[in-house]
Amino acid sequence: MKQSAIPFVLGGLLTLCSSSLKAQEKPKYLDAKESDPIKMGWMQGSPPPADRIVYFEDGSFFQFPAIRWSTAHMRQFMPTTNVSRGLANAVPLSKSLRKEIDQVKFTPLGESKAITWEESLQKVYADGVVIMQHGKIIYEKYYGALKPELQHAAMSITKSVTGTLGIMLAKEGLIDTTKLVSHYIPELANSAFGDATVRQVMDMTTALKFSEDYADPNADIWKFSAAGNPLPKPKGYDGPKSYYEYLPTVQKNGTHGEAFGYKTVNADVLGWIIARVTGKPIAEVLSEKIWSKIGMELDAYYAVDGIGTAFAGGGFNMGLRDMARLGQLILNNGVANGKQIIPKSAIDDIRKGGSKKAFEKGGYPLLKGWSYRDMWWITNNEHGAFCARGVHGQVIYIDPKVDMVIVRFASNPVASNAANDPYSLPAYHAVAKFLQGK
Repeated sequence: MKQSAIPFVLGGLLTLCSSSLKAQEKPKYLDAKESDPIKMGWMQGSPPPADRIVYFEDGSFFQFPAIRWSTAHMRQFMPTTNVSRGLANAVPLSKSLRKEIDQVKFTPLGESKAITWEESLQKVYADGVVIMQHGKIIYEKYYGALKPELQHAAMSITKSVTGTLGIMLAKEGLIDTTKLVSHYIPELANSAFGDATVRQVMDMTTALKFSEDYADPNADIWKFSAAGNPLPKPKGYDGPKSYYEYLPTVQKNGTHGEAFGYKTVNADVLGWIIARVTGKPIAEVLSEKIWSKIGMELDAYYAVDGIGTAFAGGGFNMGLRDMARLGQLILNNGVANGKQIIPKSAIDDIRKGGSKKAFEKGGYPLLKGWSYRDMWWITNNEHGAFCARGVHGQVIYIDPKVDMVIVRFASNPVASNAANDPYSLPAYHAVAKFLQGK
């Protein structure tokens, strides 16, 4: 792995959110049990054995199977900025565990044989799962290197966190989503974002000349990652040296507002807008607006670039139970512990979804009828479910009809959600139907 790619990969931004089931030769990986990072001995010992040490500088920490250890220890590999939970006591989550959920059956997409929920967790290389219903934990399991007291890389769930802050500030009057991005960030006036509205950025309907083809060494995504690399730049490097320096270089390709195009740089532009209108780094905004207000157990943190700018598109890390608290906050229309933390109008805006017509042009065959709004994925199914999604298997899945939240951290060897969706999307809905009326 080349050095310039490292920070982008570490931030979880291998954002291949394609749900295509195209036939392709699949590499043979160790299964979830065989690749258990504790049993394999990654980074165990003082010092660990030479063949069980992984490094940030060469990208080995993010290669399978070592990634199964690293995703729960990201702060040991990179510069970060803290998201404080504040000084108040954590608000405990009540439990009423339902072990029978393990035996809920469903048929994976594209297959004919039913499997159980418990089996599906092995298929997606789950590191930890919590299911909440009616505000109580009814299911909680940890695997591999993840423990309740550890944070895990949230990957592109980070985008939904950024989008949530964005719509919060819009409802509070600090951001006008109809205004052009250049109104808030004049530095982007001559870029692709200059004549895009904030709404188009939030819904990823910007028309950008920006390739996220990771198989292409000349793709724009690698240039973006080189700019954000917090390590010393290689000799002869003369490109942008931070996210702020890179974003003005993105050029336009097409007409804004016509088609959904999942591009990570949109989230980092929104993060810049949030920082600009509040006068504070996004990590501080998140702490003040949410993390210190709803009784989180752990601080969270972001990976940062060389000047300390948080990776608003994929560098967020948090605890599993705190991710469940965040999902519950959204499910409860922004209310936690009897207080309105997020304006209900902001949650309503997320749930109404974006343009299905624009989304259809994005090319997601397994997500027919879905849409995208405020950096959340809207299923538009009969339960009104919506979710935050991240590569390698991260998810916050919210089903309002059955008052349920599913959160999962994972370390699937395949980044693309195409590897997870067949075993995930029908699984979430099967659990929801099992819980219906209960």
